[in-house]
Amino acid sequence: MTTAASTTLTERQIEVLELREQGQTQQEVADRLGTTDSNISAIERAAEQNIKKARRTLELVRTIRSPIQFSVSPGTSFDELVASVYSHADEAGVKIAHCRPELYTHLYGVLEECTDQNELKTNIDVGITNEGEVRVFTEDF
Repeated sequence: MTTAASTTLTERQIEVLELREQGQTQQEVADRLGTTDSNISAIERAAEQNIKKARRTLELVRTIRSPIQFSVSPGTSFDELVASVYSHADEAGVKIAHCRPELYTHLYGVLEECTDQNELKTNIDVGITNEGEVRVFTEDF
């Protein structure tokens, strides 16, 4: 079995996730581990929260490590956001890895929860790598 020492998960969370991934029901896992199915459910929820935090941490680090960084305020439209990405990249001599429609789709997919009627509802931080990849981080979501 995998150990938790190098992860954000506990040994119990890994054990439960492995058993669930093998197709066992919550009740089967509970019986095997001598606990209740509601406890197994709570362990799975906690594991998912830890995984979400780890992914968000990775998003933040990728954005921070991007050589081109800027912030965008609430109320900014996606058209303005895309234009700003291209403008910052042009200033740094970096070619964005996506054409405009692809970038728009990519950003909307990443930021959908942060938008209302094609405008940002929250501050976002944008990072652009030297290879033209666009990273975003939001504190609220």
